[in-house]
Amino acid sequence: MAYTTIPGMFIESTKANADRPAYFEKVGGVWKGYKFGEVRDIVEKFAAGLASLGLGKDDKIAIQSTNCPRWAFSDYAIASIGAVSVTVYPTLISSQIKYIIDDSDSQYVITQDQSQTDKILQFIQDSPKLKGIIAMDNTHDPAKKIISYDHIIELGAKYKKDKGFTLEKASKNVKPNDLLTLIYTSGTTGNPKGVMLSHDNLISNVKAGAKHIDFGTEDTFLSLLPLSHVFERMTGHYTGFSLGSKTYYAENNDTIGENMLEVKPTIVIAVPRVFEKINAKVVDKVSKDPAIRQRIFWWAVGVGGQAAKLLTRGKKPTGALGFKFKIADKLVFSKLKERVGGNLRFFVSGGAPLSKEVGEFFASANIPILEGYGLTETSPVITANQEELYKFGTVGCLVDKVQVKIAKDGEILCKGPNVMMGYYKNPEATKEAIDKDGWFHTGDIGMFDEDNYLKITDRKKSILVTAGGKNVAPAPLEIALTSSKYIEQALAVGDRRKFVGALIVPSFEVLEEWAKGKGIEYSDRKALIDHHAVHELFDAEVAKVMEKFSRYEQIKKYALLPKEWTIESGETTPKLSVKRKEVEKNYASIIDGIYAE
Repeated sequence: MAYTTIPGMFIESTKANADRPAYFEKVGGVWKGYKFGEVRDIVEKFAAGLASLGLGKDDKIAIQSTNCPRWAFSDYAIASIGAVSVTVYPTLISSQIKYIIDDSDSQYVITQDQSQTDKILQFIQDSPKLKGIIAMDNTHDPAKKIISYDHIIELGAKYKKDKGFTLEKASKNVKPNDLLTLIYTSGTTGNPKGVMLSHDNLISNVKAGAKHIDFGTEDTFLSLLPLSHVFERMTGHYTGFSLGSKTYYAENNDTIGENMLEVKPTIVIAVPRVFEKINAKVVDKVSKDPAIRQRIFWWAVGVGGQAAKLLTRGKKPTGALGFKFKIADKLVFSKLKERVGGNLRFFVSGGAPLSKEVGEFFASANIPILEGYGLTETSPVITANQEELYKFGTVGCLVDKVQVKIAKDGEILCKGPNVMMGYYKNPEATKEAIDKDGWFHTGDIGMFDEDNYLKITDRKKSILVTAGGKNVAPAPLEIALTSSKYIEQALAVGDRRKFVGALIVPSFEVLEEWAKGKGIEYSDRKALIDHHAVHELFDAEVAKVMEKFSRYEQIKKYALLPKEWTIESGETTPKLSVKRKEVEKNYASIIDGIYAE
């Protein structure tokens, strides 16, 4: 692994694994594959095609697509000419995408299909730096500044012949400290910040990851998480590729179970919500089984729990426990393993905290979940659990060349080659995040245990991280809610939860006037907010103000409260800012009610 840049890694791996399968996608119900050598040929032509458009060093090119081989081809091609990829979540709405495209100075956007292209067409005339769209679905309409993906490849084939373009020649101009990618992450003010990651940032994390957890040419990845997210990109996309592993791209979130059975992956990288769903489905199915089967299942889980104390330490149960565990595996756990394909070595979990209970459930079946920790700004991995020692309730030990220290206030600080270059065009935010000694302030509170495994105990940041690993800034949601005349105060909740919810204090003067006009009778404010007509009113209000947010940001459920948060109650500051922790503590049971099944 002598490479120091992403193009260097790509060239090295495609040479070493030319005849091995690299990528698979489902086309017309059949898995279509590409070998490493074929990937190399496509990437070289696409890179040459981009160069023929005049694109090169430091130019910004956005990718707006779900996971697929063409996402990977685009990323490697952009990096090979020294340009900068700007990753865009395809779930974002047009106005959010415009902000990223404009702020990043992107010249082209590579879109997946017509629905994504249409989002760009809504604002392309108002974004002077944006020269055009490259359509993966091969739509070609020069009048609308749309160029087909295959046309770029055709241009590249000609450019190679005429100019002698090769990846080796082009990538010689790419240096380790050059900017590789811009990944936009939510800020507390609502406007996302462009995290600048260099080739060295990602390469250092790729090499550290490969050293920390055993990957290899015999491994098969099932790609679930968005490649727009640095977690999937660094682990499966870069690390797996660097080691000659093959990757299957899941069709969508609804087909994960089916795809696991077809693909039989050895490694799956996911967020905790995936494991929660599997666990819930298994337990729900068991609850409907005959009593004898339920007893066998829970007996097996009990045995597995005892065995897990050894399994999580890289040891196997022996003696009487070993005998019982073999029976439990044959009767129960083997069936669970079959549901995830039958060949799984381990899951890798990140993006949000993993429930200790869910982790222990999988461990009892000898299906390891190796949880890690990091941020977009740290490329992303800071710590990770290992096969020979994984501890639930922790996020593992430090990966190679990464340093962590705990500040006096408990905040986790990180330093190393994985720490970002800074925030794009935002020196103030950069200075706030990285101190003069080079320590990145994560905004998380934590501590090390007796094995030097890191525990995350709290968050300093107000950003909500859902169980699905989505970062959501609460302030814009709260501002939108309180824009309604019926809403006086609002607090978005959902950190480590399945979705974003809200606590809402109505504007009672307005609401009571509305109720009077409707002829609604009530004894007190509690009775008023419990009235079905009031809930219908607020359902409509919340739905209306959430229209401008992406699906994962939107408030799914809320609770109405009968009294305001005040300075006197300790729930607001003198400036009338809501004290998040105080409100969450005071209304913990109501928040739990929002998420009750």
